[in-house]
Amino acid sequence: MGFMRNQVAERRADISGQNSGVAGGNDAFTLLVKANEDEETSKLQLDDQELVRAICERFDSLLRSPQIGNVYIMLFAGHETTAHTLAATLGFLGLYQDIQEEVLEQIISVIGWDRDPAYEDYHSLNKVLAVFYEALRMFPAGHIMIREAAEDTVLQIPSPLGQEGTTPFPVPKGVQVMVDMVGVQYNPRYFEKPEDYKPSRWYKVSSESEAFSAFSIGPRACIGRKFATTEAVAFLTMLLRDWRVEPLLEKGETKEAWRKRVLDAHLVLTLGVTDVPLRFTKRRK
Repeated sequence: MGFMRNQVAERRADISGQNSGVAGGNDAFTLLVKANEDEETSKLQLDDQELVRAICERFDSLLRSPQIGNVYIMLFAGHETTAHTLAATLGFLGLYQDIQEEVLEQIISVIGWDRDPAYEDYHSLNKVLAVFYEALRMFPAGHIMIREAAEDTVLQIPSPLGQEGTTPFPVPKGVQVMVDMVGVQYNPRYFEKPEDYKPSRWYKVSSESEAFSAFSIGPRACIGRKFATTEAVAFLTMLLRDWRVEPLLEKGETKEAWRKRVLDAHLVLTLGVTDVPLRFTKRRK
């Protein structure tokens, strides 16, 4: 509810022109707030709590439509998760300037200083994708993967690292299995020094490879993977070419202390990081 109240306050400021002369949008949310503001002298005007409740009820009725509900899910899944990972990516690049410079060199070699990236550049910007992949590995937005057995099956559980053999684990039909994706991404069986931010582990891995499992794998893998990676590569390419990213440290704070404070797991609806304070400095060509 606190989030919704903030959204109401922002739209009220837009409508009144307090936010840099913005007159307000034409989306349903803004129009509802505007309609309520027009009732200022009427007994029909709602206070903030009543207005938030009315808006939530309206959106709830819309989401009961399968078509609209699916669109909402697609938009949410395709933006909130990517935003979390981009925040973590920029945080890591701010800390590790050598990696940022390496990525910048590739960006300039591919698109130069003046043109925008095109879709055809995607596979040539593998280091840009790698810094995004590594941040997503360390903070997988989909931190739990649930699968239901369609038939009786037996999983072969590998022995602890350094030991040979497997242990059979029967899974009856209808049983749901919950996979700890954080545990998978930090398993030294699959990743050497998993606590280290090391994008180079992805440099020679195909962008479609199932070696990268944070989007899940197989027929039930995330259908938004290509959209998310294309969006991320385009965003990071444009941003890093024009701006240097650095951590915004508190007085007396070291980079290591900043990492412990900022680049820590934060769970809302998906897994991400806390707010990432950064300084952006315009690059000179």
